Amino acid sequence: MTDSSATAPIEVAAEYFDGRSARAHAVRLRVAGDRLLIEGDHVHRSEPLATLQWPERTRHGARLLHLADGGSLHCRDSLGWDTWSHAAAGRRDSVVVRVQQRWKWVLVSLLVLVGVVALGYDHLLPLAARGVVALLPASADEALGEAALSSIDGAGITKPTTLSVAQQDAVRVAFAQAVSRLPAGDAPAYRLEFRQSTIGPNAFALPGGAMVLTDELYKLVDGDRDILVGVLGHELGHLRHRHGMRMLVQAGVLSAAAGALYGDFSTLFSQIPVLLGQASYSRGFEHEADVDSVRLMKANGISPAVMATFFVKVRQPRPGAKAASAPEVRLPIALASHPADEERIRFFEDAARDR
Repeated sequence: MTDSSATAPIEVAAEYFDGRSARAHAVRLRVAGDRLLIEGDHVHRSEPLATLQWPERTRHGARLLHLADGGSLHCRDSLGWDTWSHAAAGRRDSVVVRVQQRWKWVLVSLLVLVGVVALGYDHLLPLAARGVVALLPASADEALGEAALSSIDGAGITKPTTLSVAQQDAVRVAFAQAVSRLPAGDAPAYRLEFRQSTIGPNAFALPGGAMVLTDELYKLVDGDRDILVGVLGHELGHLRHRHGMRMLVQAGVLSAAAGALYGDFSTLFSQIPVLLGQASYSRGFEHEADVDSVRLMKANGISPAVMATFFVKVRQPRPGAKAASAPEVRLPIALASHPADEERIRFFEDAARDR
């Protein structure tokens, strides 16, 4: 049997740099016991193998070895170096390096990474956000919500309501009566605000309890009490589950990650009012709020089917507005910033049939 170590080269050619000048010295390397011998013109060094630093091997390119005093060795013959370092110096690639050298393993690693990122985004991030928000005091919600409402008003997105005091009071009383029929302590504190808006028929909830109903939505449904209870019940669900704060925590984590990569942390903070005022809640958040809306309507003997009617009203073009091109009409934030779809309508219709 042939001993492979006997046929392997015991020396390899390299270039030596002393770490003080850019001059390269041609040398030969060999291993004697536990020491590396470096020999060439005017260069005679003996270094303990334990003090050497071996950078990770790449698939292509020169090989590099760092010495303890700042000097280094370079070898352009990558195959010769790999053979010598393996046979003479006893070097073995780590698992990571071996994986990096095989495209199949790189592909598998990439797929695993994508899966981990997807799992984190869909499950771990929301779970972590829920935990963080649970530790935040209610005063944090209130301060942020008030600042957001002031910013939205100041930006011209909303204007003072044109609804009469009687119309506002009728909605407030009807909704307060509806909420009073929920189990004690089951509804969060809220404050109902009315605004004329530039974003059309809309309703949204802000951290801390402010719920905004626009004049345009009120007029769209002709002040229908049952529909308004359903819409506002949805917003009350967002408050109950603190979706606004959870969304901001999730956005903050993503923004911090982006900031770490791109060096800009300002974007999130400048967009907080927009995030809160026109929140593109996840389908999970929307479903939770829909469930709360149905619960409130049923507690008041209102059929959840009225919300399907609301979808129909939203889809109908308003006077002076361009006709919509089919189901891609954006719903009010009260129901989601997602386009209306049959699944959501079906949910309310099924809830109406489920006694």
